[in-house]
Amino acid sequence: MGFEFGEPIALIFLLVIPLIIYFYKIYNEKKKRSSIKFSSLGIIKKIPHQKINIRAHLPFILLLVAVASIIIGLADPTIPLKTEKEGVNVVLVIDDSGSMTAADYKPTRLEAAKKASEILINSLEPKDNIGIIIFESGATTAAYLTPFKDLAIEKLKSIEQRQGRTAIGDGLGLGIDMAISIPNKKKVVILLSDGVNNAGVVSPAEAVEFAKINEIQVYAIGMGSEEPTILGYDYFGRPQYAELDEGTLKNIALETGGKYYKSVDQNTLNEVYENISENIKREWENTSIKDWFFVFALIVLLINIYIIYGRYRIIV
Repeated sequence: MGFEFGEPIALIFLLVIPLIIYFYKIYNEKKKRSSIKFSSLGIIKKIPHQKINIRAHLPFILLLVAVASIIIGLADPTIPLKTEKEGVNVVLVIDDSGSMTAADYKPTRLEAAKKASEILINSLEPKDNIGIIIFESGATTAAYLTPFKDLAIEKLKSIEQRQGRTAIGDGLGLGIDMAISIPNKKKVVILLSDGVNNAGVVSPAEAVEFAKINEIQVYAIGMGSEEPTILGYDYFGRPQYAELDEGTLKNIALETGGKYYKSVDQNTLNEVYENISENIKREWENTSIKDWFFVFALIVLLINIYIIYGRYRIIV
């Protein structure tokens, strides 16, 4: 994508410029013939050949430059600029199930996830929107899409630990629904979970199809320590471990054009969110620069007026 025109048909008016030059040349020739009257052809022959006086034609040249600049401006020239003009809808979908009480991340997995999420929110562009979904046995909205990052962070900090199971499909589905609620923006969902989908009414596969239909990238984060983490003990005293279904999360990211990240501690989790922020693809937009040409034309016309009527005006 390079230099383009929004209204290229207007460039046809540039064909007027050669015509103006032609009539200007005829005008000058007539003026020269009418201003020189000699009684003898021999006198004319004795006049040395005169060089073209560029200074005398400068007002006309500047006028042509101004006209050309205005015509190009009317054609709406554009250049590709990476801009956050429309911004991105970013939705955080955070696991809030009982397994997030595990203390392998200090003080708990949920609190570590909230802290890392705050890093990402602060790194977003001013015109990006941020929303937050939490899920356990079902999914709910913690913060609606908003460009006000401070408000979203307040909502993030107020999230409380729950004890339900893990409905990844419900959380992802609601996150996608939120992402498309504000149109004309690129949409990204960031899904964090430390468990296995074992609740809810929407399967992860159905949520993936929903994301693909709406062209939404999903970045998935699997949260879990290198060593097995004990969440508690059952009735018979057997240890219950936190399980992470990396296969499902990897598939979600792969199918939607996102990326999967594995977090094993607080430091890697922070790094994951920092990387996601840097890797959010922002589309190149055509930015109009027609005003530059109009301003340039105005400056040239003002210079021309000064040359014609100013202190050092040109007298032809």
